[in-house]
Amino acid sequence: MSNTDSFIEEVTEEVRRDRLFGLIRRYGWIAVLAVIAIVGAAAFNEIQKGKARTAAENTGDALIAAVSPSDAEARVAALSELTTESPNAQVVADMLLATHQIEVDANADAAATLNEITTSGLDTPEIYRQIAAFKAVLANAKETPIADRRLALEALAGPGMPLALPAQEQLALLSLEEGDVDGAIAQLQALIQDASVTAGLRNRASQLIVALGGTPADSVPVLADQ
Repeated sequence: MSNTDSFIEEVTEEVRRDRLFGLIRRYGWIAVLAVIAIVGAAAFNEIQKGKARTAAENTGDALIAAVSPSDAEARVAALSELTTESPNAQVVADMLLATHQIEVDANADAAATLNEITTSGLDTPEIYRQIAAFKAVLANAKETPIADRRLALEALAGPGMPLALPAQEQLALLSLEEGDVDGAIAQLQALIQDASVTAGLRNRASQLIVALGGTPADSVPVLADQ
């Protein structure tokens, strides 16, 4: 009986092996394609990472080269001609361009550069647009009517806006520029009592209140400057 059982087991094993080989011959190409696809996807991912890394390095080198000249006019010229492959990197380049345009007193050009960021495509993060809009107001302040500046700052000072507090500070300065001392003090008092105010902003607002003859109101604990 044992020899018979052993024979049956051997036959059964051979049948299983034949079936397995048959399945491999019939469907093995699917497994091969799956392996090729996995390897290909991994290779493509590495290639894309390498391209992104190379592009970032090239952009960094280009930015460093553009701001290296000692002459401010040369830096403006170099940054004006600089283009990058990444929208975010281009925003950084344009921000630098605006900074150096202000340095050479090309404030209108700086405001135009910054306004282009605010109207750029959807790839530009909203926080960059907000920063550019805020800096644009300050860049060409002398040439922009107070009413226009106030309108732009009020849009940035709305609830939940990332630059609400700095915009509120600038609105208080606009009130002071118009001669409305009481209005400026009231705006600054509200500012220093905001729960999210930073220490630096609160100190500036408090000092200005004192300089205007007021007394800073009691305020809530403030956030430390980052």
